[in-house]
Amino acid sequence: MLSPCISSVNTLNLKFLNIPPSSSNLNRSFYRFKSISAVLNSPSSHSKKQRQVQQQQQQQPQKQLYQPFRPPPTPLPSKYDNLDIPGRIDILANRLGAWHEYAPLITSLLREGFSPPTLEETTGITGVEQNRIIVATQVRDTLVQANTDEEILSYFDSGGAEVLYEIRLLSTSQRAAAARFIVEKRYDGKGAQDLARSIKDFPSRRGEKHWESFDYHLPGDCLAYLYYRQSKENKNPSDPRTAFLQQALSAVESDKARNVILEELSGKAEEEKVEDVVLKVPVNVVRLKIGEVAEATSVVVLPVCKAEEGERVIMETPSEIRKEGEFGIVVAEKGWEKWVVLPAWGPVVNLGKGVVVSFLDARVLPWKANNRWCKEEPILVVADRSKREVENDDGFYLVKDDGNDVGLKVQRGSILKEMGVNECLGNVVIVVRPPTENDGDMLSEEDWD
Repeated sequence: MLSPCISSVNTLNLKFLNIPPSSSNLNRSFYRFKSISAVLNSPSSHSKKQRQVQQQQQQQPQKQLYQPFRPPPTPLPSKYDNLDIPGRIDILANRLGAWHEYAPLITSLLREGFSPPTLEETTGITGVEQNRIIVATQVRDTLVQANTDEEILSYFDSGGAEVLYEIRLLSTSQRAAAARFIVEKRYDGKGAQDLARSIKDFPSRRGEKHWESFDYHLPGDCLAYLYYRQSKENKNPSDPRTAFLQQALSAVESDKARNVILEELSGKAEEEKVEDVVLKVPVNVVRLKIGEVAEATSVVVLPVCKAEEGERVIMETPSEIRKEGEFGIVVAEKGWEKWVVLPAWGPVVNLGKGVVVSFLDARVLPWKANNRWCKEEPILVVADRSKREVENDDGFYLVKDDGNDVGLKVQRGSILKEMGVNECLGNVVIVVRPPTENDGDMLSEEDWD
């Protein structure tokens, strides 16, 4: 009898087993060879390990490579608790109730598996409108949490989603103040958009003319300052300038800011005294906002050269740039490779021969040592080449870098005078920093060295 030797494998094949001849089978002319299979019933160590791995895989949740967007759960109002899906769709399709009341039905259907296009087909509410209603409802909820007056909240019950959607980027306190002002002025979506933009933009205007006369905590003052700045972009006198000042006067809230606007309207604004200019010539440092150029009502196009390209290149840049025709086509006296488009800020609107010099590292500027603005980031220095005389000790000027045969640098006027330098390549009017998420990242006069 054959006793096969069983190893650790589950199945053992014994092939070509030769049985020696005996007397009982001498008459056979051949022998049949048959394979024998042995199967182990008891699990081996290998199968135990494999079973453990399978159990672990079953216990671990399967990772889904793609997970469709599902809005955060919003509690349904009590009157909608027992509604089935057809009932929810019926309310949305017929706009039964206030928009902020049926907004949770949109999120609930999206969680049920409806896509925005499908929901649009069944209810008639477009995908854009769905998003606007959901976001506006969240804004309204913050107003409720801020104990906003019921009279203000009720103003937005009819068609208020478009208005509240525009103030979504403001903080909770700013939303409450903006909502009050919107109700007071009866603004539509466009008015709310301008108001929100002016509030977000106001801190970046620090250092501009009469900025300190407007109150950042009053939304009307922020909007008034936006119109006030836009008036400066037009000739004096002109109808557009007067129209912007009238808009500023209708929006302003504080008496101090109102007086500034009235002086501009009456033409009695005092001109800056020469001695004041000599004592203090601040250089604005502005951080460009994402999308600010696209939203600007007026822009300026200026030629750009690199600081390392030196004096020769800066003198070769086009000096005459003008707009022609009804479309304001920009025409330069000669061709140039690099240009930059900036909002028409006050300091850059009336440049005689403007040029922009790009620096790879902001630390080359004369900041105070170890201050928070000394960062390794690229910057743009806008200079006026028509003003080449070093006049003011507190001014900043573009000059050749003595430590670099071909480079440029920015230096304070007092230091240049001590060195006996009376002529420069251009007077620095503004420094532009790259966009970032931090809106309050502004420079004060004390940060300059």
